[in-house]
Amino acid sequence: MHPAFSVILLTTLLGVGQGLFLALFSSQAYTSVKVLPAQPGAYYAVGGGIALAFLVGGLMASFFHLGHPERAWRAAAKWRTSWLSREVIALPAVMGLIALYALVNWLGLDADLYGIGLSGQVALSVGAAGVAATLALFVCTGMIYAAVKFLQEWASPLTVANYFLLGTASGFSLATVYAAFSAPGLMPFYGGWAIVLTLAALLTRIASLLRNARIKRVSSLQSAIGVRHTHVQQRSMGMMGGAYNTREYFHGRTAAFLKSVKWIFLVLVFPLPVLLLWAGLAAGSTGLLMLAFAVQYTGLLFERWFFFAQANHPQNLYYQVVG
Repeated sequence: MHPAFSVILLTTLLGVGQGLFLALFSSQAYTSVKVLPAQPGAYYAVGGGIALAFLVGGLMASFFHLGHPERAWRAAAKWRTSWLSREVIALPAVMGLIALYALVNWLGLDADLYGIGLSGQVALSVGAAGVAATLALFVCTGMIYAAVKFLQEWASPLTVANYFLLGTASGFSLATVYAAFSAPGLMPFYGGWAIVLTLAALLTRIASLLRNARIKRVSSLQSAIGVRHTHVQQRSMGMMGGAYNTREYFHGRTAAFLKSVKWIFLVLVFPLPVLLLWAGLAAGSTGLLMLAFAVQYTGLLFERWFFFAQANHPQNLYYQVVG
């Protein structure tokens, strides 16, 4: 497939925003039971605002991929059968709940909703609803691709797992940077989980790469043109110039280029950020922590490009040979 940079930005920015919110909520839940040092409501409000900014950035990027942005609202119409429609519904729900979460924390609103004497029940209740919506959004985004059965590289539960783990890992990395400026006592919590999630994402991403390398194709030249002869050799795609099919369903890069991109993202997304996070936490260096997030997010851009480019559309059996 041809990777659209707008979709690459959409999926990576959404992942960071969702992961950052999950990091904030998890730390607030721990502080409510005094496992982690308590933070003022403004800390979670500003953090929620940062998460919301990433989500808005992803939403804005998505409009560059639409031929008619003014008709974007229609994308929600097929929610019963389309994962894309479900994502279109889940995204504003997540954004609204995160905005409400930030507002509740900023105003310091609280009440004993459940009669258990626990502090921060209003913020935690709104945050819990936000977590449920965030997890649903991760599933919807991953299933947009995992549900496409004829693109065998995507049609796997590993696609959803990778979207979730890569998004949360990058979000916790950003949370570590945020804590370095605003709540140093939370740095080990965020940084430790960022490392764990990054290593977990490495395992699932390697599993998907190994799976895709061993795929047995269900389509062939024979099935592409409806001829059952044992020997079919394609000499031309039927046109000498480019067309929509050749532009949108094939990346146009060499196998060597794809291999180089694969190794770039494997280094930038996984071992290098882990080393930088570990060193930054050990030295208390904000600069190293910032570099860890920047390196990981850059690597995610390469990873997402590779994710889209690796998918081999069956129509390429017919259209990609020029006589």
